[in-house]
Amino acid sequence: MNSQSPLLEVRNLSRHFGAVRALEDCSLVVRPGEVVALAGDNGAGKTTMIKAISGVYAPTSGEILIEGKPVTFSSPQEARELGIETIYQDLALADNLTIGGNIFLGREPMRRAFGFLPVLDRKAMAKAAGETMALLDFHVKRLDAPVSNFSGGQRQAVAIGRAVYWNAKILIMDEPTAALGVPEQRKVISLIKSLKAQGRGVIFISHNLQDIFAVSDRIVVLRRGIVAGERTIADTNHDEVVRLMIGG
Repeated sequence: MNSQSPLLEVRNLSRHFGAVRALEDCSLVVRPGEVVALAGDNGAGKTTMIKAISGVYAPTSGEILIEGKPVTFSSPQEARELGIETIYQDLALADNLTIGGNIFLGREPMRRAFGFLPVLDRKAMAKAAGETMALLDFHVKRLDAPVSNFSGGQRQAVAIGRAVYWNAKILIMDEPTAALGVPEQRKVISLIKSLKAQGRGVIFISHNLQDIFAVSDRIVVLRRGIVAGERTIADTNHDEVVRLMIGG
């Protein structure tokens, strides 16, 4: 068991939408170098949980702490500034841009041409892209290629690299292996293991129990807006997790 102080704590968090109680008194802890899987059937509350953690929804009650300090977010940008990055299934990449272009999208570095004309510093962007991909042990030959040329696993690497470059401490990964072939799934699992080795915390949302058991340290199961159970991966199995998910 990882005994380090938590990067993230969610304490007794509830989120109501009128009479609908999407989350009720839910708690979650993520420590450095730990992958915590968030599992549950459709409508269990997984999306509401990650949107509350990432600043999309304000909790109805409860609190969120980062490195022991209570925080409140009025926007996802505020969550990102405190080190929480969410990588959604659609990745939100600009297909026509390079790796560097996607990493710096909206935050492009500039240099002066002819002593006064501001232009994009493409060299600095390419250098940062290469270093960031190498940090993830992911090497691409053409840093000048648009990401539309890349496979699903490579595109996941770009999205993860963007979060790593901007110093994310906690990465929320929403179905990162969905719609990928087996070799590409293995690449993504390898990327998540490299994040663990760097001491980052990962919340891993997936319907694929095989992937959950391959990469996670603990699993938190949601059912109808409550925490139905929490287990260390070493102390559970697929059948028990399914029983927790369906209430059997």
